[in-house]
Amino acid sequence: VHVTTGNGIFTAPRALIIAERHSEITIVEDFVGDDSDVYFNTAISENLLHEESHVTHVKLQRESLQAFHVGRTTALLGRGSNFNSYTISIGARFFRNEPIARVDAENAHATLDGLVMISGEQFSDTHSTLDHLKANCTSHQLHKVIVHDKAKSVFNGKIFVRKDSQQIDAFQENRNLLLSQDAEVFTKPQLEIFADDVKCSHGATIGQLSEEELFYLMSRGLSEPESSQLLTYGFALEVIENLPIESLRDQLRIEVKRLTTKNTMADSAV
Repeated sequence: VHVTTGNGIFTAPRALIIAERHSEITIVEDFVGDDSDVYFNTAISENLLHEESHVTHVKLQRESLQAFHVGRTTALLGRGSNFNSYTISIGARFFRNEPIARVDAENAHATLDGLVMISGEQFSDTHSTLDHLKANCTSHQLHKVIVHDKAKSVFNGKIFVRKDSQQIDAFQENRNLLLSQDAEVFTKPQLEIFADDVKCSHGATIGQLSEEELFYLMSRGLSEPESSQLLTYGFALEVIENLPIESLRDQLRIEVKRLTTKNTMADSAV
């Protein structure tokens, strides 16, 4: 748990995780701070995975809403290793996130999933890289964003498949939910493929809550704010349900419900 308190503070925490052959570990890094404090936090997590190792890294960014957070999570994957990265971001006035996975051996797998929930004048900026340097590997990335008020989100996800890296199966998707007219999203999924025997896909969607789904829930007796809250809650939970720790999933379900309820109540008050 990384706790930052006080104004005008600069911190630079670094975590180095070395997973030896056939090892397995789950790491949760939680960044928190007082909502009234203005500070700058630049954090890096480096993961080195040896043969047949398994690493799950979860980053919770719940900084002060006045703070600035610039972070990078990197992984170098060995033969048969498995790296699963999940970033949940709901805090900070400005959040820059750079998850990077270099798949440098055969039969390895990398996951770079993320969930961003921002409102007010928050700004979230994600630039990810999945780099396939060897053949017979897989990767997965699902990045979901919920934007409210005048908040802004940027996503640029790159998947590289190097020359002679055949039999690669890579998936990337960015899904964005706008909850206000003033919210903005900029998305750029990107593939650069230099091999000819691969299965790679990417896509991005930007939209609002479905009027048909809202109508269906309201026809079953729910109010419009309750229906909006329920649909937003379900959208966010898709990433959370993949987290490997039950207590963490329960905690984040409560946090997601609190944030979506807060936004819905603000809209109904207006």
